[in-house]
Amino acid sequence: MKSDKGATAVEYGLILSLIVIALLGALGTVATKTNVMWTRVSNEVNNH
Repeated sequence: MKSDKGATAVEYGLILSLIVIALLGALGTVATKTNVMWTRVSNEVNNH
């Protein structure tokens, strides 16, 4: 009999790492857009 518990743990680790990478990429995009938005708000407040 063979045990495949180690392989399953590795597969879950790889899936989790891909999810984390995707979240970091999305977070970077959201952070950039949020920064641009607040810069525009700041400019509008300062100019009026």
